[in-house]
Amino acid sequence: MSQCEVWKKKYPDAQAWGFGDSPQMADELAALVVKGLKTASCGSLTSYEADPLIPRIGSYHIILNGQGDAVCVIRIIALRLWRFSQVTQELAYKEGEGDRSLNYWRREEAFFRREGGFSETMELVAEEFELVEIL
Repeated sequence: MSQCEVWKKKYPDAQAWGFGDSPQMADELAALVVKGLKTASCGSLTSYEADPLIPRIGSYHIILNGQGDAVCVIRIIALRLWRFSQVTQELAYKEGEGDRSLNYWRREEAFFRREGGFSETMELVAEEFELVEIL
């Protein structure tokens, strides 16, 4: 039985995934979650609609690092739809990246471009979560 399967027994409906779009990003962002600095994330509405396993409030998620190892478990506590241009300093801070400022967050538009497109008016799904367990 794999490590992930063990944790899925404890959290039966949990999805297992890593943040970002590269192993390095998955490592960096998982570490921020474990440190308590990252308590939110967002992605384009288009990418969420393409995913058959859409997150919901109360759902558990096993967070993987860049090597596919389980690092921690989070629970979604809020979901909100934003336009890129309307993202607030509060959400940027909760994302936990860089200096946690809105200016830093806005400079990361390259991630959304890699996700399939970018515009100031694009819709984003923001997830807020709590750290449940470090694995």
